[in-house]
Amino acid sequence: MAVRAVDANGLSFEVVEAGAGDHLALCLHGYPELAFSWRHQIPLLAAMGYRVWAPNQRGYGASSRPEGVDAYRIDRLVADVAALFDASGAKTLTLIGHDWGGVIAWSFAIHRIRPLDRMVIMNMPHPRCFARALRFWPQQRRSWYLQAYQTPELPERMLLSNEGAALRRMFARRAVDLSKFPDEIVDVYVRAALQPGAMTAMLNWYRAAPLNPRPRWLPNGGSVDVPTLIIWGDEDSALGLETLERTDEFVPDLTIRHLPGVSHWVQQEAPEAVNAILREWMPGGAAR
Repeated sequence: MAVRAVDANGLSFEVVEAGAGDHLALCLHGYPELAFSWRHQIPLLAAMGYRVWAPNQRGYGASSRPEGVDAYRIDRLVADVAALFDASGAKTLTLIGHDWGGVIAWSFAIHRIRPLDRMVIMNMPHPRCFARALRFWPQQRRSWYLQAYQTPELPERMLLSNEGAALRRMFARRAVDLSKFPDEIVDVYVRAALQPGAMTAMLNWYRAAPLNPRPRWLPNGGSVDVPTLIIWGDEDSALGLETLERTDEFVPDLTIRHLPGVSHWVQQEAPEAVNAILREWMPGGAAR
């Protein structure tokens, strides 16, 4: 694996790269993570014949941090992905997204920004399914932080105080297998969040969410016309299993694989199981 800077959509992105070829597997991380969260999947995908790019998305790591909430609206985030694909020169695209990376992947596929070969989503429901679940108390209770993050400045102070102690607790409280998150792993994320302006940029993804179009206004009724795999850690404390219900109404070619006893941090906590599913479901970079 190598790290390079890629200019796309008027920004600079820090990208972890592996493999070669014309089929790009673009791995999109979530909050409060980094491209580092894909460290177990990148070698597998490269060995399967994909060229793999895992960018630190806007606001994260050494990638550009534009100022202001408006810079983190979903259309800007999706445009980053399109521009990264264009910059790669690849001919074929597979998107793999976790958490917020999954939000972007869903939107990219629904709006048909570029042709997709396949899509893999990890622990992030289809936007219309999530909106439906959010009408009820169980998911409202799990999603309390969505409103809390709208407050200016206070969440940054809370999360960054005491050298990021609250961020450390976030990984611990959401994890099932704490052995997968020793201090040296969590340190990578905390050090990145402590960089000037980083935490505000990361939270601006949430602050921009109310500015995004409502799910019921999605084009094509929110339908996805590419084969889609959902890998789901069933012990997700932020997203209930009910958020998956009736996903097949929007995704005709859908495969769901559940991982019991695994948390929201699915690709880091259960890398062997996740990689086995990817190996089975994905055809390989040379296949079309």
